Amino acid sequence: MAETGAPSLPQSPPPQTPVARAERFVWLTARVLEQRLFAHHFRGSAADPVEIALDAYRNEDGGYGHALEPDLRGPVSQPLHTAHALRVLDAVGRCAGQRVERMCRYLTSVSTTDGALPAIHPSQRGYPAAPFVPVVDDPPSDLLATGPVVGLLHRNEVWHAWLFRATDFCWQAVESLEKSHPYEIEAAVAFLDSAPDRPRAQAAADRLGRLVRDHRLAALDPEHLDLYPVSPGYAPGEHHFPYDYARTPRSLARAWFTDDEMARSLDHLAAQQQEDGGWPLRWRHWAPAPALEARPVVTIEALRTLSAYGRGIG
Repeated sequence: MAETGAPSLPQSPPPQTPVARAERFVWLTARVLEQRLFAHHFRGSAADPVEIALDAYRNEDGGYGHALEPDLRGPVSQPLHTAHALRVLDAVGRCAGQRVERMCRYLTSVSTTDGALPAIHPSQRGYPAAPFVPVVDDPPSDLLATGPVVGLLHRNEVWHAWLFRATDFCWQAVESLEKSHPYEIEAAVAFLDSAPDRPRAQAAADRLGRLVRDHRLAALDPEHLDLYPVSPGYAPGEHHFPYDYARTPRSLARAWFTDDEMARSLDHLAAQQQEDGGWPLRWRHWAPAPALEARPVVTIEALRTLSAYGRGIG
């Protein structure tokens, strides 16, 4: 190439703080929704653009679809998509009003006979989905799908007729757990952290904490992960750590772990930031697009968890 005589432009130094590195990753890879969420959480941007981006996934039935939850593709509304939308609204302080009323009507329409949510509604049939989320004609009630939604609605003081039976289902499911796996326990915690009956929630959480420790469902020493079994059906190395159960210091699950155990897990989380600025996926991958879309979601969650515990992220 011929020289032009023009001075070379100075090279921008690479971003150094965890947030700055993650921001570059988000701008390079994320959907508009996650870009707006990142700007809201870490750059002080308004909530309105997040709501506008979320509207692209909303359907006329009040539910959400269009691969909002990356493992389910296609346009149809699904409980998992709608739960994801509720988490977004909760994260920006907008979980109220007619939008949430319509979402509750959708949840009512897809509930099982005992008033709870299935993991996957049969309307998903014919559209691509992860092979580990099979579509069946008469799906059972599922604590993983129901617990986080019920807890979130209680936390935001949303009252709807659907909540009464769904809450009863969650109590029965949580209090009858004898054997479980990390994702189910995390769903139970999401319910218990906001359940209205606080003494009952505390008692249930205490019992689950003993179950988690007795069955080694939390990796308490990240330096010796071989000591902790991976649950059946999980990806190799798909361990769960104290911060997975206690996303904030206010969670009932925080009491399950010593200060040292929590600190080690948070150190491990901080160290997982990759060279590209994002955090890795720990679960099974089934197609390139869902994996690419999920990493910015995981990255934002990791930064929010570290921030909730006062870890300096820049």
